Amino acid sequence: MQTKKTYTVQEATRKLEHYCAYQERCHKEVRQKLKTMHMIPEAIDVIIVHLLHHNYLNEARFAKTFVSGKFKIKAWGRRRLTFELKQKDISKVNINQALAEIEESEYIEVFNGLAEKKANSMTEINKHKKKRKLIDYLLYRGWESHLVYEKARELFG
Repeated sequence: MQTKKTYTVQEATRKLEHYCAYQERCHKEVRQKLKTMHMIPEAIDVIIVHLLHHNYLNEARFAKTFVSGKFKIKAWGRRRLTFELKQKDISKVNINQALAEIEESEYIEVFNGLAEKKANSMTEINKHKKKRKLIDYLLYRGWESHLVYEKARELFG
């Protein structure tokens, strides 16, 4: 029978400092990690307070990093970014501050580039199916419906 590894609060704190230093984390991820380490709720709270106090854990910074990365790398729209951050229990204030960091001109530029690239790569012959596939793709990526339908009309009439 395998025994589960146990950690002292100090060991768990050091481990979580490295975990947070390696990559921005949200409170939910840190709490989950501590639960998988079989830490008791009191210890989890003590460690989270330590991480916050020493700036290893910062929800606003996490939200900004998350939005910036997913927008630049995966070309996600505001709706998908908001949804994903809500799943991570990020506050509305931090979500809105993070989204405000995206320049409107860059947002539209990325959207147009993504839509045109996708439209050009589609092999569908039927114009209506092609338009529908583009719309579905862009909506899934979290782009606002008014932008998506406008672009689809522009590209496919």
